[in-house]
Amino acid sequence: MTGSNVFSTGTFVGRIWRPEFGGPALVVVRDGKLFDITSKEIPTIRDLLEKDDPSAYLRSQRGAAIATLDEAFAGKADASQTHLLSPIDLQAIKACGVTFARSMIERVIEERAAGNPDLALKIRERVTEIIGDSLRNLKAGSPEAAKVKAALIEEGVWSQYLEVGIGPDAEVFSKSQIMSSVGHGADVGLHPISRWNNPEPEIVLAVDSQGRIKGATLGNDVNLRDVEGRSALLLGKAKDNNASCAIGPFIRLFDETYSIDDVRNAELGLKVEGEDGYVLNGRSCMKEISRDPLDLVAQTIGRHHQYPDGLVLFMGTLFAPVEDRDVAGQGFTHKIGDIVTISNPELGALTNRVRLSTDCAPWTFGVSHLMRNLASRGLL
Repeated sequence: MTGSNVFSTGTFVGRIWRPEFGGPALVVVRDGKLFDITSKEIPTIRDLLEKDDPSAYLRSQRGAAIATLDEAFAGKADASQTHLLSPIDLQAIKACGVTFARSMIERVIEERAAGNPDLALKIRERVTEIIGDSLRNLKAGSPEAAKVKAALIEEGVWSQYLEVGIGPDAEVFSKSQIMSSVGHGADVGLHPISRWNNPEPEIVLAVDSQGRIKGATLGNDVNLRDVEGRSALLLGKAKDNNASCAIGPFIRLFDETYSIDDVRNAELGLKVEGEDGYVLNGRSCMKEISRDPLDLVAQTIGRHHQYPDGLVLFMGTLFAPVEDRDVAGQGFTHKIGDIVTISNPELGALTNRVRLSTDCAPWTFGVSHLMRNLASRGLL
């Protein structure tokens, strides 16, 4: 899906590293090529998304062809060569958790196993026996959900994960720091203390400062199951580490070819390929999400919380990694060197290699570096 066919219809924008400038450029995809559209008017993706109609604006911008799609996808994440970056810059990086019934059950299991994969199988059998699939079509925050909550409390299986899964308030957390996400082709990082972890294939919404959704892309919300399972108060340690957030390859802007309904109906594919020949195929179906994307955005940004530079929002995943990789009953966990590909027919494919966060390239290009670089190029 990195070929040009995926990007032949629709408006795709992103960022690419230009070594001759020592910094990033904004690009739009046209006819299998990337055109640099960076200007004083739109020096950042944030500025582009603040336009009332970014797609229409781009139709008036010619730009200069700087690389083919194949060249961009082949580029190594190295400052000395042209390569794709995460397609966002100044946006806050937020994420929603426990938005699918199946993954919600897995979170309950993680909590009850206290991060111990050896206990997970027995607990999974017990929790599934009680809960089953009864939560699949339950609308979060509804009167019916309140009745289920009361019944589960009586059964003794209530959990903080069930609270955010079917209660009125969604779980929204800060996934990563501004400018810290990595793009297609980069390494993604696991904290060295983790022994039980997994990828999370998700749709990521691009939202402007007024709370308007301007487009969507793909993301990997790398998760440390053992760390979060020990305590929900360790969520920051489980989620926010060097190179633990991958986004890309491009943002597909909303236009006449792509809308929020396409997001609601999206099917995501996941493939994990190990150096030992291991292959895992998974999926996530947005039709099964328990909260509408518009509701998740409204719970994130509004009069209660502003984001002057906009935000991107991971919306959670249906993918529940229960298939054993090595030890019976322990389910899936990553191995160093795994290649993870998250794909969707309308958004392309995001591919990254798994390493320890301590071995991934350190994050050194922050907001101050971006501002100085743009100023030196006469773009501010």
